[in-house]
Amino acid sequence: MSVPLRLAGQSALVTGAARRVGAHIARAVHAAGANLMIHCHRSLDEAQRLAAELNAARDGSAAVICADLCDTQQLPRLVAQTCERFGGLDLLINNASSFYPTPLGSITLAQWGDLIGTNLQAPLFLAQAAAPHLRRTHGSLLNIVDIHGLRPLRDHAPYSAAKAGLIMLTRALARELAPEVRVNAIAPGAVLWPEAGMDQRRQDKILAQTPLHRSGSPDDIARAVLYFAADAPFVTGQILAVDGGRSIGW
Repeated sequence: MSVPLRLAGQSALVTGAARRVGAHIARAVHAAGANLMIHCHRSLDEAQRLAAELNAARDGSAAVICADLCDTQQLPRLVAQTCERFGGLDLLINNASSFYPTPLGSITLAQWGDLIGTNLQAPLFLAQAAAPHLRRTHGSLLNIVDIHGLRPLRDHAPYSAAKAGLIMLTRALARELAPEVRVNAIAPGAVLWPEAGMDQRRQDKILAQTPLHRSGSPDDIARAVLYFAADAPFVTGQILAVDGGRSIGW
């Protein structure tokens, strides 16, 4: 996606940036001029390929860091190494997420810990570690939430609860970090189908409930990221649904 260099000279940390929507966000932020720390957990090969692609376009502008976000002791290291590599932090994007069904009656503590850990706990403690740096740069924090944090998804109670918590955390952090730091969130709808697959009948039902009657693309999310990061200096504490209208149509 070709964009003006609206983030030139800035540094960004994007979690879960090696693949899927995260990689599209990473490319958009980098194309807008930012230096980029690509976080991954198990997708190291994909993260390194992405970093090589970005560094070929602008030498020394991208790096990779691996961490399990459920291990909160590792989170300050992500921020510290981003600042060490690029001289500061202007933009934190909490994109990484666990997502899978957990039907009531079969939910385990391990599943609860993973879904809450990646979707709510990690964004909080990353924000806490990043806050002093973002205050210095008058930076921005973005959380990738979900329309199912507003309306629950059947058989996904812990995931829906975690994303609902992240929506409230976004608003709380917007108050805590003002006036220096803006904090917003993006709630995607159907932009990529789950990796585990989804039958055509279910996909058709979702699209029928979407006023635009089609799915979106990861670039729709990336454009929203650039809006909040570069073009919305008087916007904070907001949740933007990028869902083709589904959150009003079902």
